[in-house]
Order: sequence, then structure tokens, then C-alpha cells
Amino acid sequence: MGSSETTGVFELLSETQKRINLLVGGAGSSKSYSIAQHLLRKFYEEDDIRILVTRKTTPSLRISCYQLILDLLKKYGWLYHQNKTELILSQGNNAILFKGLDDPEKIKSAEFNYIWAEEATDLDLDDFRQLNLRLRRETKTINQMFMSCNPISALHWIKTEVADKLDVAVNHSTYKDNPFLDKDYVAEIEDLINQDYNYYKIYALGEWGTLENIIYSKWQTVDEPEKYDEITYGIDWGFNHKSAIVKVYWLDNKVIWHELFYGSGLTHAELVNKAKELIPEDLRRKELFVDSAEPALINEFYRAGFNVHPSKKNVIDGINFCKSCLIGLTKTSANGIKEINSYSWKRDKNGNIIDEPVKFQDDFMDAARYGTYSRDIYLRKSRNANFSFR
Repeated sequence: MGSSETTGVFELLSETQKRINLLVGGAGSSKSYSIAQHLLRKFYEEDDIRILVTRKTTPSLRISCYQLILDLLKKYGWLYHQNKTELILSQGNNAILFKGLDDPEKIKSAEFNYIWAEEATDLDLDDFRQLNLRLRRETKTINQMFMSCNPISALHWIKTEVADKLDVAVNHSTYKDNPFLDKDYVAEIEDLINQDYNYYKIYALGEWGTLENIIYSKWQTVDEPEKYDEITYGIDWGFNHKSAIVKVYWLDNKVIWHELFYGSGLTHAELVNKAKELIPEDLRRKELFVDSAEPALINEFYRAGFNVHPSKKNVIDGINFCKSCLIGLTKTSANGIKEINSYSWKRDKNGNIIDEPVKFQDDFMDAARYGTYSRDIYLRKSRNANFSFR
């Protein structure tokens, strides 16, 4: 990798000599990308090392850090061996292990030279202590842990028990540290100052704040259900924004949300093709609800053979309905879990709560609402010919 492909965050990682390194920053600051690059350089330049990459759950790890590192290896054209079952990459006598903290026994039995804990605010203090104990493999340099997160709460243990009490290197970064960001995404981050100051403080300035007025507070992570009453789908499209495909499992009028796809840069046709990859042909007659502001996309899904309908756009009623029936998100829904943990009501300039969500990192939330609330409206429409769905 050349200097033209790295940011200042990567350069700071190359210089730190601290055992514990906390990378706290706003959205798009290159924290995760830079850590992945840094560890890959060690993977190819150092000898006889073991690297652990971890998150709270293995499924979320598989679709985030694991995929990021695979993408970087493909980009650089570097050779490696891959154990897809155990999620282990190796070259020479070096290895990178990807293990979630939902599989603690495999971590307890191993020692590492380097550890990366992504989305560290999802962990608890005992998780951190256990990881610190594993950071003891014999090394020619220094054993190091890298923790990356958004500074979502000044009361979180990462700040109060680690950053404020231990001898750690703390790197604060913002979107301004990443020259590779899309201009539209930069504009979206900067606009947070007009929506909610806490969001702006956390995601734009990269400073410790406190997320308030969380919309969905009663939910849990669950396994993907084997038995259910019905399935629907919700789709939110964006080219620069993320597109999201959410599968909604219905169980006795309650719902579980499952992330099928989350990514940007797809045209309408590409998103339809992605849905065809992910939704088996026998399930394409299930109701699929697409953002009603995208009639051209709805037509593309219709021509592709999906039982597609425009979503119902009443956000407040939709949120209230979802709050009444949401059980949880599947453990593999890494991006959905990240979104729901910060999905909040706005405050106006006087500090009053407004019945309107902050419009930032909400693409999964929108798709999930489409697939849930719109089905209720669709069923009512079916029972009442005079009811207008649109």
C-alpha cells in the first residue's frame, strides 16, 4: 500500500508504542480502514505473529472486519491461505484469527501479539479485561491492542475506566482526517449541526457525547428463527447513501428484523439483481415494500417478478407500530444493530424533543419500517376497498 492510499490515522498507528490504543472518532474518519491496513502490514512484514480481530458476535464480525480485510487483500493482490470454516487467514507462520466474543472459550485458550476490537462500545468491561489477558504472546516488539469506536457516551466504561484511568494512547479523528470521503457524505455529516447537536458532536466532531432520546429501547439480539408465520421484505435504496434489504419475520404479530444486504454504490438494476441473489424465487411472491419515493425502482422490481408495493411513508405512525411489535434483530444484522443503537429523536435549538428521527445512518431503520408497517397498512387495505394505500 502506498502513502496515497492511507490517512493520517494510519500514520499515527505506525508510530504508537502504547500497549492499549483507543481510536475514537466520528463517522467516516477511517478508523477501521486504517487499523485493517496497519495490521495487514504487520501480517506481511513481521514474523511468527498471531493477530486477533474481534467484535461482540462472530456473525457481525464476519460481515464487517473479516470482509474488509479480504477486500483489502484482493485490492493489494497479496497471497494468503484462508480457512473459511474457522475464519483464519495465514501466510508463512503468521495468522489472523477472527473470533467473536460470543465464542469466548476459543479466545481464552489462545495468546496474541495484536488484538483489534471493533465497535468496542458494544463490549463490556469484562470483555476488555479478558482480551487484555490474551495479549501476552512472546513478541520481538510490543503486544498491542487497538480499540475502535464512535464516542457515543461520555459515561461509557471505555472513557471512564480505560481512557481516563489507564496509560493508553487515545487518537481522536473526524471525517476531516479522511480525504477519500465522498462529498455528499461529507455534506451529510456537516448537516448534523442542523439536526441534533449531540449527533454532530459525536459523528462530526468525534467528541464524547451522550446519545439521547433513543427511539427503539426494547429489543434484543436473537438467532434467525426457524419457525415463523410470515415473511415480508423492506428495501431502502441509495447510491451514495446505503441501500438496505431487510427480511421481516412475523411470529404471532411480532417481528424480528434480519439484515440481508447493506451497502452503497448500487444502481436500481444492480439492487434488483442483488435482491434476486438473496431472495429465493419461491419467496419473491412475498410482499416486498420499497421506498414510495422511488417509482422507477418499484417498476424494476415488478418487471423482475417480485410482489412489490410502495411503502407507506408516515414515519411517526410507522415507528410507533414497529415499537409495538419489535422483538429484536438477528445476531448477524451488524449494520442494523449499529443503527438501532443510535436511532434517536431530534432536539430543536431550544432542547425540545421533536417527533422526527435524526436523518443519519438510518437506512436499515427505514427499510425495516417499510417491511413492517407497510404490511399492516397493506392488510388493512385488503380488508377495506376504500382504503388508499398510497
